[in-house]
Amino acid sequence: MRHLKKAVTGTALAMVLAVPTAAWAQDADAGVGEEIVVTAQKRTQTLIDVAQSVSVVSAATLEQQGATNFSDYLKNVPSLQLVQGTPGQGRLVLRGVNTGGVASTVAVYVDETPFGSSTGLANGAELAGDFDTFDIARIEVLRGPQGTLYGASSLGGLLKFVTNAPSTHGFEGKALGGVEFTDGGDMSYRGAAMVNVPLGDILAFRASGSYRKQGGFIDSVGTAGSNVRGNTNDFESYGGRASLLWKPDANLSVRLSALLQNLYVDGSSFVEADPATLKPLYGGLTQSEYLPQFSNIKYRLYNGTIDYDFGGVTLTSATSYGQQLQSFRADFTANLSAALGGPYVYFDQLTENRKWTQELRLASNGGEFVEWLVGGYYTREKARINQNLKTAVPGTPGTLTPIDLPFDYAVYNLASRYEEIAGFANATLHLAPWFDLDFGGRYSHNSQRADQVTDGVLLGASTIDNIRSSDNVFTWSVAPKVKFGTRASLYARVAKGYRPGGPNVIPTGAPPGTPTTFEPDTVTSYEIGFKGDTADRRASIEAALYHIDWNDVQLAAVVNGFGVNANAAGAEVDGAEITATLRPTAGFVTSLNFAFNDARLSGDTDPLVVGAVKGDPLPFTPKYAVSVNADYQWDLGGDMTASIGGSIRSLSRQSGNYDPAYLATYGDFPRVRAYEVIDLRAGLAFGNYAINAYVNNLGNSGGITATQALLGVAGLPRNANGAIGTGVVRPRTIGINLTAGF
Repeated sequence: MRHLKKAVTGTALAMVLAVPTAAWAQDADAGVGEEIVVTAQKRTQTLIDVAQSVSVVSAATLEQQGATNFSDYLKNVPSLQLVQGTPGQGRLVLRGVNTGGVASTVAVYVDETPFGSSTGLANGAELAGDFDTFDIARIEVLRGPQGTLYGASSLGGLLKFVTNAPSTHGFEGKALGGVEFTDGGDMSYRGAAMVNVPLGDILAFRASGSYRKQGGFIDSVGTAGSNVRGNTNDFESYGGRASLLWKPDANLSVRLSALLQNLYVDGSSFVEADPATLKPLYGGLTQSEYLPQFSNIKYRLYNGTIDYDFGGVTLTSATSYGQQLQSFRADFTANLSAALGGPYVYFDQLTENRKWTQELRLASNGGEFVEWLVGGYYTREKARINQNLKTAVPGTPGTLTPIDLPFDYAVYNLASRYEEIAGFANATLHLAPWFDLDFGGRYSHNSQRADQVTDGVLLGASTIDNIRSSDNVFTWSVAPKVKFGTRASLYARVAKGYRPGGPNVIPTGAPPGTPTTFEPDTVTSYEIGFKGDTADRRASIEAALYHIDWNDVQLAAVVNGFGVNANAAGAEVDGAEITATLRPTAGFVTSLNFAFNDARLSGDTDPLVVGAVKGDPLPFTPKYAVSVNADYQWDLGGDMTASIGGSIRSLSRQSGNYDPAYLATYGDFPRVRAYEVIDLRAGLAFGNYAINAYVNNLGNSGGITATQALLGVAGLPRNANGAIGTGVVRPRTIGINLTAGF
């Protein structure tokens, strides 16, 4: 048998004792839910009116849980996964739509602005925009393809940060300070502040800033067993947002916004593990770091949004410019030192993406029979990747001295451009008081160009200019909905999403069979769902069943010795999700989240290139995940309230990344064992002040969040002593936040 053993699929039970996150905000005095509106379909709707699966993580939930990034709120969204080994370098996965590769399957938006690369030539999948969540209104997560309204690279869904707009109603301010202690790691701390200033009756300004220092918890052992330095993977994140709102009358609104954030990561967060068992080596969380590594990421985002209400229709213009800049250094000493005569070998890379977008749409302001919108979208992206392989001589721990050689070992520069124009339309027909039909379509055309320059003794000198490709894609969605009064609905949804293809930049004279381009891949999702709540909103439920067909799946591969993007046969996902919330008494909330995703290949890949065959599970998609949520809040007298809560998140066994070298050695791909993460929290609120304490990962779970390839450059072992690199859940962390509002 090709596989030595099959994955054991276990039931994962997760209890997330937290503020409810799916459909309602909690009113502690009344004991009932307050209805939440979302902008999932680019117009304001209540959750129960949206004919698709949507999760909302409120600002109150984020604050109480001490959440600041993707990894902190995964427990609040069914079917959302993060494949990550180093902060700022994460891959989002929704409903199992993942095979690795470098192009995103989950789109990230900030208000009206798409962020990150649309193309497969700028590592967009591994650099999902992980923005600080201080002073945002909510996070909306749309599960299932969003190609009609949100376009490219939203095969699995969309994660949208909705920020707080400036307000003319009064002065407002808020400050936060916090500290954390991680088992086996350094202390962490954070601070943040916000101010909202009315500048008259028609003008307001809002700004926020945040700083976070997270202590490391992984020790460097240099040559195995010889400690060089401890807690190497610390990082800093700091930045801010500013927004100006001008609203001269009831019809016109102009909002200008800017977002800046820096993430400076000192070292990788991958842990060296036994490749057969994936258990950490050397008795702890360690890595063989021979020289200092880093990953520095900068987010820059500028937006201008104009809304004008003509009475029956509203015109919206959203103009944005974004930058995503990364520079990082990786230690290749274990991989290449012996081959290159080191003693230290390191790899520097610069990745830049600059993206300008314009969207213009016209939408009806409601209507008894039809609600509609039509729009156009344009984006232009410039990206480049510069890589250089170098050697160095030993220095003091934490330093290196580059060797001044008369030649370069390997230099690789790739410049690319992506341009897309699209038109889209969506309408909801209210055919009867109890029946709606939502449908839409989008036509997109993109063109791409790439130029490559190589140099050095390992790659040789070459220049390849003007490699081109283009795609024409039509995506669509249809969603009928039956309403049972105002508190329940049953819907069906069929929707298509896509991800652009592009050029593969390979040397002239590459062997026949080396693909020069790769095709778009598409998904078609079939979903049926139910949403409902009781008249007093003390109980609510949302459930969905779905099947996803994924065609021409894009994969990262090595063909004839060249790294390329390639297309495989296809994949399928059969899934189910349930979110149920119960509020039996004032201040007490419980909820249940369940996700089942049977995600697998529906055809074979090249046995030498990828190695996966029909029936293999898609990477980092647990078959089962269940979460049970509960939180209790009560009055202590006066204006003081107290709250307690906790959480358990559990995931069933998963497949690691596809790796033909691992398959050849161990007869299967890495199998990530099931794990649970337990969180607890408590809080006090009095007037404008609050104290929130929490313990994350109480049981010190060693859950694995990513796996590296077993082999690195030139087919040599990537890590020392044949180890495999694994990303891990942060160890037990105790924290406290103090918040003051005024």
